[in-house]
Amino acid sequence: MVKDKIVVGISGSYMIDEGGMFPGYKRAYVNDDYVQSVVMAGGIPYIIPVVHDEDVIREQLKNVDALILSGGHDVNPLEWGEEPSNKLGGILPIRDKFDITLMKIANEMKMPVLGICRGEHIIAVANGGSLYQDLSFIDGCYIKHNQAHLSNVATHTVEVDDDSKLCEMLGKTVMTNSFHHLGVKDVPQGYKVVARAKDGVVEAIEKQGEHFVLGVQWHPEMMTRDYPEMLNIFNRLIEEARKTK
Repeated sequence: MVKDKIVVGISGSYMIDEGGMFPGYKRAYVNDDYVQSVVMAGGIPYIIPVVHDEDVIREQLKNVDALILSGGHDVNPLEWGEEPSNKLGGILPIRDKFDITLMKIANEMKMPVLGICRGEHIIAVANGGSLYQDLSFIDGCYIKHNQAHLSNVATHTVEVDDDSKLCEMLGKTVMTNSFHHLGVKDVPQGYKVVARAKDGVVEAIEKQGEHFVLGVQWHPEMMTRDYPEMLNIFNRLIEEARKTK
């Protein structure tokens, strides 16, 4: 391993084969954009596969310096005490338990954390917050928050709190891509909203204090090649890890 490099763990998911030789077969994976963005920022990426043993998860985290909670399925609303609405999308409860455990152990270790899309939702739920199960439940939400295609194209404006770590990375206004229909509702104690879309939808939350935990609603890893400012998010994660290593 290259000396003094920061190892960044990226939470994985399951890909379930729908055809071929092994229908229903699970494969551990993460989208390659996460991996390449970490490399572009000078880090060493490691995929953390889904497991079910808390002791194993703790050992997984001992081998990395920072954590990215990646995107994916809707979070099961039972995790914050709600029954599922008829607008909820696909869930993967096994992964919810895994990601929430990752977040809680990262808190204990004071490990820098970046949550992306679903990852922001995990940050909120794991720390006592809640989500809207669909953006239609938010009064005044009018912006298209799921652009469906063209993953690397910025489609709407996000306004960033000037008293935030995120503003240090991106400035007060940024254009982002968008692929979600859930959103943060109740922000956990010790966190604050630091960015919103122009219709008021929460676009980023941060943990207050020294421990670096940032959740963003968009997918910066899909944008790093075409929007260099998005790489600042990954650069900052690695800088924060270097401080605590």
